[in-house]
Amino acid sequence: MVDVISDEIARFVRAIGPDPDETLIEMDERAAAEGFPHVGPEVGAFLRMTARLTDARRIFEFGSGYGYSAYWFAEALPEDGELVLTEVDEDELELAREYMAEGGYDDVARYELGDALEAVDRYDGPFDAVLIDHQKHRYEEAFETVRPKVSVGGVVVADNAITAGPIEFEKLLAIAEGRDPGEVNEHTRGIADYLERVTGDPSFETIVLPLGEGIAVSYRTE
Repeated sequence: MVDVISDEIARFVRAIGPDPDETLIEMDERAAAEGFPHVGPEVGAFLRMTARLTDARRIFEFGSGYGYSAYWFAEALPEDGELVLTEVDEDELELAREYMAEGGYDDVARYELGDALEAVDRYDGPFDAVLIDHQKHRYEEAFETVRPKVSVGGVVVADNAITAGPIEFEKLLAIAEGRDPGEVNEHTRGIADYLERVTGDPSFETIVLPLGEGIAVSYRTE
């Protein structure tokens, strides 16, 4: 994980934010030990706050890994809420089941093994919060697929809006400023295309926040 803020600022944000429970600490330790890319506690706390602010009842994730972001989301849901986790790796999804059950959130969780863009078609809207955190070149497609199902007042959060291992930030910045970036890899282009799509949508208001590796937050206004 490549944070976009200094280590000291990240530590400060964690210190001020909500304390993770033992399961989240275990999940963080797993990510550190295995080099697994996850959103981290700063973004996790923001996701939970987003669910609270939107009074979320239904949440959909494009890419859940072993359930870290879903675990943060889950505490904000009511008992009859619904949280859809999607993952192409069966072992990771099974770990997500175990962690969600450990936290007492298994009743609100729905687990979909396979392509998230196919899974979302099996669910009717509305969704009050959506996380996009899978293949960067498919972010725009994910937004197009879920857009009709996002409630007015709902929020779409996209991870890696500033950086990640393969994302070339200087070229992403050039695109955002209307300059020629030269040759761009598919990951950087995917983020750029996504940001152009959501910022150009009159039904959404979008900002980028420098938390974790950067998150794009799009609020549905109409």
